[in-house]
Amino acid sequence: MSGAEPIDTTGSHAYEPDPAAVGFVLQLVQALHGHGESAQRVEDTVSAMSDRLGLLGAQIFSTPTSIMASFGPVGRQRTHMLRVRPGEVNLGKLAAVERVAVDVTQGRQTPREGAREIARINAASPPYGALLTILAFGVSSGAACQFLGGGIREIPVALILGLGLGTFSHLVAGSRRLGGVFEPLAAFFVSASAVGLAHLMGPLSVLIATLGGLIVLIPGLTLTTALSELATRHLASGTARLSAAVITFLSIAFGVAVGNRVGAAMFGAPPTAAPELLPPVASLAALVIVPLCFTIIFRAELREAPWIILGGALAVEAGRLGAATLGPELGAFVGAFAVAVASSIYERLRRRPAAVVLVPGLLLLVPGTVGFRGLTSLVERQSLAGIETAFSAVLTAMALVAGLLVAGVVAPEPRLGGRS
Repeated sequence: MSGAEPIDTTGSHAYEPDPAAVGFVLQLVQALHGHGESAQRVEDTVSAMSDRLGLLGAQIFSTPTSIMASFGPVGRQRTHMLRVRPGEVNLGKLAAVERVAVDVTQGRQTPREGAREIARINAASPPYGALLTILAFGVSSGAACQFLGGGIREIPVALILGLGLGTFSHLVAGSRRLGGVFEPLAAFFVSASAVGLAHLMGPLSVLIATLGGLIVLIPGLTLTTALSELATRHLASGTARLSAAVITFLSIAFGVAVGNRVGAAMFGAPPTAAPELLPPVASLAALVIVPLCFTIIFRAELREAPWIILGGALAVEAGRLGAATLGPELGAFVGAFAVAVASSIYERLRRRPAAVVLVPGLLLLVPGTVGFRGLTSLVERQSLAGIETAFSAVLTAMALVAGLLVAGVVAPEPRLGGRS
């Protein structure tokens, strides 16, 4: 005989969960999802919270566009369905929401008080103004261009393109109509502008400058998260997220292809030259500048900037060491493992979500630019080079996922009730 609980279809013993507890859990899951948490983390956090609040048989099913939550024994469940939109990563609000979850779990707040606090957090204004955020877009693009092999001409061009992207992002932020075509439009303007700037600022690598200008848009983190969810059997969420990443890659590649053609028609074929590389000290400066800009772009609290910078530097240096011994793709495994272990330690020491350190660190490792190069080669009918580069991107992403999974065994993140 099976040890499973028999299904009661009679309804004779209706289960009535605490409405305040259910309301808080539903608001919590919406907030975590809306601020960029992965499906696995959302489900684990809410399941732990439900256990603490005495909500029997809680089951959570999270995808990028919908959330279902059921409470009660099988056959007598109360099920809720929430229609949601994929959220942008907001590390500051994510940390604040998880802090509320811990307070409710440990009895410092009631579920009703926790729900009001989450509503206040969701309604709070961004911690950084539009001008500072646009500046962070530009500076991160210029600094990241150095990681991509850019030189003395490519870096200032990427900085200008990043400023333009940040400005365009701010202008269309409130428009749902333009939001649906934001990526291809942004890629078009950036690539066409790169061709024009190549004529203005001298011969340079237009591809590297364009990649630097688009670095914030390229969905490498979405691709890595999707593969991680697939690897942990969150198949619905992983498949949906993977599809979204592929569509975003394709739309950016389309925008760049059209922008290159239009730019060449307007300004003429761009003068090209090999990048004039900067001295090694530039890499050290970029290791500080890029994570600091990510702190602003992902709206983390400024006091967390030193930890984010340390996590980013650890990810890059560990990745370089791994690449030197295991090869460029498998080197990502070492980098992801190192930053994941460090983020787990950070969570235990600081009592804040590991994502605050993990997300910016992974962004310095994710294979988004490699995948974009592959798509660009395919668009230019260089099929063999495109397939090889795309395969390298997928292998790198899987290496990152493997690093995260192994780190989760070696240094697991503490459960919700383990933080105080």
